[in-house]
Amino acid sequence: MEKLSSEQLMQMEERHGAHNYHPLPVVLERGEGVYVWDVEGKKYYDFLSAYSAVNQGHCHPKIVGAMTEQANKLTLTSRAFFNDSLGVYEQFVTDYFGFDKVLPMNTGAEAVETAIKLCRKWAYEVKGIEENEAQLIVCKNNFHGRTTTIISFSNDQDARKNFGPYTDGFIKIDYDNLDELENALKQDNVAGFMLEPIQGEAGVYVPSEGYLAKAKALCEQYGVLFIADEVQTGIARTGKLLAVDHENVKPDVLILGKALSGGAYPVSAVLANDSIMNVIKPGQHGSTFGGNPVAARVAIAALEVIRDEKLAENAERLGELFRAEVQKLVDKYDLLNLVRGKGLLNAVVINDTEDSSTAWDICMKLRDNGMLAKPTHGNIIRFAPPLVMNEEQLLDCVSIIDKTLAEF
Repeated sequence: MEKLSSEQLMQMEERHGAHNYHPLPVVLERGEGVYVWDVEGKKYYDFLSAYSAVNQGHCHPKIVGAMTEQANKLTLTSRAFFNDSLGVYEQFVTDYFGFDKVLPMNTGAEAVETAIKLCRKWAYEVKGIEENEAQLIVCKNNFHGRTTTIISFSNDQDARKNFGPYTDGFIKIDYDNLDELENALKQDNVAGFMLEPIQGEAGVYVPSEGYLAKAKALCEQYGVLFIADEVQTGIARTGKLLAVDHENVKPDVLILGKALSGGAYPVSAVLANDSIMNVIKPGQHGSTFGGNPVAARVAIAALEVIRDEKLAENAERLGELFRAEVQKLVDKYDLLNLVRGKGLLNAVVINDTEDSSTAWDICMKLRDNGMLAKPTHGNIIRFAPPLVMNEEQLLDCVSIIDKTLAEF
């Protein structure tokens, strides 16, 4: 088969694929650790990690090994039958995160939908809210996925416009605002409060110190479930196993995805204790692929890599170094406003308007200089490399950012 060029491959996507993404123009063929290569053989640092799905690095041999070994034996039984991998995984993952039960799904958005259903059912059967009256508190500028229900409580117009009618049952409040949260909790029929511990897609917004702990305490006071969407912030990305661990918060419901599989396979999960999870009975929720044998073995391997290679500790240490080094660039260049983040989930705010192309142009130049990153919200660039990065590689990347900014 003839080898196609980057240009040919991009044209094929343009012609035959729906235009629901606007990728940076680079066509990747291979990945290993913190590096990816395009079809022409040029090597890049990956500074997006597939939106934090490949925290363990590209094609981690332990994860790929677990996947191929299981794929050669048994890939799918559906949940019509038991298989020899799911129970092992369920015990492993519930012990790992400290919950009684897990409900396995495939994608992050599916896991969020699962948590919403779980919260509502708990509200009617345990809390005693009248059926169809439950309200869920969410934060403005959230990103929880793009299903019909989820976009109903998004204020991203690209995700929302012309996809209505929307789903009711959500109260939107400002992120990092405890007064608004308490006012919302005082309303009738509130069942849960769902948030990202750090708002990723919104531009890596880290809440004020103590916000998560106080929000959890308020939820307990008002008898409301605290639901943490850690699809992007979880699995060591922010320097702890979970972002809520920075404030020693134990969510009532935990949502995981992305790096739960190290990016090798779609695996997501909702974890909760029996008092909540036991409201789900046979036939009330499910997924043909959820909890399949490959997903189970891949997720165990992915979580073992996080633990054994101490990737949370590495993210914590390198994140502090990265922000300190990039702060020097903020001081040096008028083009940069600030750097913020936790662990290796960071963002740089460009000194320009949201509708400008400056951040995109910088990312294009970073690409030319051997580093891949992507803007969010127009004037913010998110920097989130695989957590297997070392100090030498990180400093090399900072010098690429420096070199790139000097060209502007």
